[in-house]
Amino acid sequence: MATIFTRIIEGDLPAHFVWKDEICVGFLSIAPLKPGHTLVVPRAEVDHWLDLDPDVIKHLAGVTQSIGKAIQRGYDPLKVGSIILGLEVPHVHIHVAPIWSPTDLDFHNAMAGVKPEDLAREADVVRDALRDLGYAEVSD
Repeated sequence: MATIFTRIIEGDLPAHFVWKDEICVGFLSIAPLKPGHTLVVPRAEVDHWLDLDPDVIKHLAGVTQSIGKAIQRGYDPLKVGSIILGLEVPHVHIHVAPIWSPTDLDFHNAMAGVKPEDLAREADVVRDALRDLGYAEVSD
């Protein structure tokens, strides 16, 4: 059975995409730690990042950095944090979020029930920053 992320990638479930390429996608978390919290997810359904092909993990790292630069530009946080957990969905995903303190990466603080229109607005912030930085992989 396909993971929830595969179903999102295939268009079976809605998401606010900010990045799409042949290897991965980026879309906003529905339970964000902070506005702009984005997930970078490989198209290949792999449970553990240690099992990824080395070229794929390099690509994911590059995309994570690109989205991180957009989050830095769009939200002007103290830092942009990135974390791989993978406990809740058995499909590799990298969290990228603006942070001002270490507790900003504490998933006990995730926002529940964020309205789709609020996620859409935050996706626009990230997309606009990606475009300003010259990335062609921005998803509309």
